Amino acid sequence: MNTSVSARAGVRWTAALATGLLFAGASQAAGIAVQAVNARGAALANAVVYAVPVNGKAPALEPGKKAIIDQIDREFVPMVSVIQTGTAVVFPNKDDVEHAVYSFSPPKRFEIKLYSGTPARPVVFDKPGMVTLGCNIHDSMVAYVLIVDTPYFAKTDKSGRATIDNLPAGAYRVVAWHPQQRDPNATATQNADVPAGAATAPPLKFTLAAETN
Repeated sequence: MNTSVSARAGVRWTAALATGLLFAGASQAAGIAVQAVNARGAALANAVVYAVPVNGKAPALEPGKKAIIDQIDREFVPMVSVIQTGTAVVFPNKDDVEHAVYSFSPPKRFEIKLYSGTPARPVVFDKPGMVTLGCNIHDSMVAYVLIVDTPYFAKTDKSGRATIDNLPAGAYRVVAWHPQQRDPNATATQNADVPAGAATAPPLKFTLAAETN
């Protein structure tokens, strides 16, 4: 066989294989689009939405998975975080003043005493639930962490919308939560089916008893 013809055939085969793998991957994972509003119909930013498989367990936490909650201009950034159970969280202090981060919440009680820079050890959030963070020095600093037993989660933007991506086909229980609800531990739940090969499942809309500024 002519060498150039053989090379061109090899290139076409490689491209076809890559395309096939791309479409195969796309057919195995999809997403659920979610909108969160309050009782007045106003969009809710920073609402957490997450999906739990109805049948079987969610995938385990990726080894070495970490999250970051900064302190910038005497604020926690981000103010709302969602992480999978077992995630280690790093708390860099990027201000020119010291901070002392703490939580009295049952899922994770801890205290990082006055410090600058980045603490030597991250804090591992090893139980599911809602955690409120504060600073012993600056009372106005407040943040919220929701720890969930699934890697499938997202946070709504200013329009109150989010998409939970990379969901294998199957049935899910989709949960929505917002830190400024009247009951901070309250959640809203809907069921959703993610069909094989679909770009997204039918969209879901959650109305939460929350008011934001």
